[in-house]
Amino acid sequence: MLLFQRFTYYCVVLLSIQALAGCAVKPFVMDKAADALATQGQSDEDDIILAREAGAFYLKLSESVLKESPGNLKLAESVSAGFTQYAYAFVAFDAEKLESQDAKAAQRIRERAARLYLRANQHAMRALEKSIPGFKQALIQNDPQLLTRLKQDQVGLAYWAAASWGGFISLSKDDPDKVADLPLAVNLASLAWKKNPDFNRGGLTSLMGTFEASRPGGSMALAEKYFDQAITQSKGEIAGPWVAKAESIALKKQDQKVFTQWLNQAIQIAKAHRNLENEVMRERAMWLLEMADDLF
Repeated sequence: MLLFQRFTYYCVVLLSIQALAGCAVKPFVMDKAADALATQGQSDEDDIILAREAGAFYLKLSESVLKESPGNLKLAESVSAGFTQYAYAFVAFDAEKLESQDAKAAQRIRERAARLYLRANQHAMRALEKSIPGFKQALIQNDPQLLTRLKQDQVGLAYWAAASWGGFISLSKDDPDKVADLPLAVNLASLAWKKNPDFNRGGLTSLMGTFEASRPGGSMALAEKYFDQAITQSKGEIAGPWVAKAESIALKKQDQKVFTQWLNQAIQIAKAHRNLENEVMRERAMWLLEMADDLF
């Protein structure tokens, strides 16, 4: 019922926008639609198939409204988050599962995932640049004043910009120019983390752990410290940090016993706290366990 209600709601919003196209009241209506869509971005839906089917419609509608209300930071954050999560949960994961059966098809899917990550990053970075003029140049120059200029309501944009950037880079390892941007993505995540280390109930801290474990010269001990902090921040209700810790720490150390323990912990959390994010992580954890003999 909830999914049907939201689908109906989005249709009404879309029809209203079309009906008012060209009218003097359109900017007001678009702003209201943007606010409404931004608050509807999160869902308790735990059926991955339903979420995947509804997700494309939500993203396209939200993106269309964002083009008309580019200053709406909350909608920009929601759109960037949506494209990042869609790319990770549904597209890039499909490529990983297909890799052993059809490498060429998997590569095509990875390229699509990379484009979606890039799209997410562009939405977030555009909004940050609009609200903080000269933002990217200041990030490139590692301007110490940028931490002061970044406001609390912009932390989400910075988080999703960094997460999508990292996802894009991870799928572009054959392109040195794109990989060279990794320090910027790491710096952006660090900037957001310094402003609000508790953001997204440990999600930002977990991203810091992933970046630390993957960057050249990164410290595995510091990465594990980040993951442990993220687990504490999640209060035992989010499976993601356990999966990230298993992939970034146990897998790299080739410790299959710990790898299995951490993934099973993630599965137990996902079962106890049903939502879409945990369901995505439960499926990934189960797949990783099935692939363990090939990974170790």
